[in-house]
Amino acid sequence: MTELGKTNHLKVVKKVDFGLYLDGDNLGEILLPKRYTNAEMNVGDVVKVFIYLDGEERYTATTDTPKAEVDQIAYLKVKSIEKIGAFLDWGIMKDILVPFSEQKISMELNKYYPVFIYIDKITERITGTMKLEKFIHKTPPLYQNGEEVSGMIISSTDLAYKAVIQNLHFGLLYKNEVFKPLMPGQKLILYVKKVRDDGKIDLTLEAPGYQKIDSIGQNILDRLKKEGGFLAIHDKTDAEVIYRTFGISKKVFKTTIGNLYKNRKIQILPNGIQLV
Repeated sequence: MTELGKTNHLKVVKKVDFGLYLDGDNLGEILLPKRYTNAEMNVGDVVKVFIYLDGEERYTATTDTPKAEVDQIAYLKVKSIEKIGAFLDWGIMKDILVPFSEQKISMELNKYYPVFIYIDKITERITGTMKLEKFIHKTPPLYQNGEEVSGMIISSTDLAYKAVIQNLHFGLLYKNEVFKPLMPGQKLILYVKKVRDDGKIDLTLEAPGYQKIDSIGQNILDRLKKEGGFLAIHDKTDAEVIYRTFGISKKVFKTTIGNLYKNRKIQILPNGIQLV
């Protein structure tokens, strides 16, 4: 089944002067305009395309990749403000509309906002909304502690960064556990620290347990070799210095060098660590 607002793999069924027609199955034949075609595309080939509605409400294909598909969130820039709402750049020729009724605050020209992409049930058009809570955190968060998730930072307070993970749930990343600045719209890999009894999700930047320690341990050994076998960093070194050097927290660093020491890979000296 071909899905509006999604990437689809469709077969070329007809060549015309102005492009290619694709077999859209339940949506009928769909035009891939000539600007997105090349000489190697022939009848019978399967092409990867994104399906949207053009200005005349016709199903249209593009080989461009949108910044988000339906049921996904993106951080998008306002290109224009019109009578019906704001139009945002979402990576394809047609901009996406966020109606005034879907704006939590008045959008301003050239500014970026977190937007969830959905199909409006009344107009059947692909639409954006700032009211993320209409679509996010609507299902039970069935994550395991330590599970890797994809996330995007959407806002911050003095206490924590707020993120959307897996395009499904909200989570919090506490600032006292983060040793680098994070910006709204930034995408990153996160790990579930804990799902609370009330359904709220605590997140962390660091993989738990041995998975992280093993990879970081090798990074430390590689850095030691590069620096001639000695680094003037140890368990008393300031946490920010450790983070700048290895990109990890002091807690993970101490655990990792402890394991390396137990495995006789390094010596822990008063002024640093040294390869054995």
